[in-house]
Amino acid sequence: MAHAENDITINRPAGEVYAFLADGLNNPKWRPGVQKIALKSGAAGEPGAVYSQTLTGPKGRPLQGDYEITDAEPGRLLGFQVVAGPARPAGRYQLTEHDGSTTVRFSLDLKLPLVMRVLDSLVTKTMESEVAQLTNLKGVIEAG
Repeated sequence: MAHAENDITINRPAGEVYAFLADGLNNPKWRPGVQKIALKSGAAGEPGAVYSQTLTGPKGRPLQGDYEITDAEPGRLLGFQVVAGPARPAGRYQLTEHDGSTTVRFSLDLKLPLVMRVLDSLVTKTMESEVAQLTNLKGVIEAG
């Protein structure tokens, strides 16, 4: 299984960080690979909500990366499952508040089919790049 995770502390309360993450329309503000995104169905940030997302793929080509919110515990946990695209990882943001700041742990997991396990290190590297974008998240949220 390919796995990547990262964490960062953001100088804002957990409720504020969670609200920003739960609104998928904020993704282009901190994830430069997101070309466009729209709420496709469901209520924003609620379990079952599906976001249609176009990402920058290899060689700059557009790539679908639609995802569905699977878990939503305001201020604590936001889980999702990618439902369109060549790779369909499950992800989660775990939030822990302490003294007005919030530590966010972002993890991604992807079960690769047996025939694709040869690509495990490449997929893991891509996922590590994705979770490293928490630095961008911190900058955007703290800038207000």
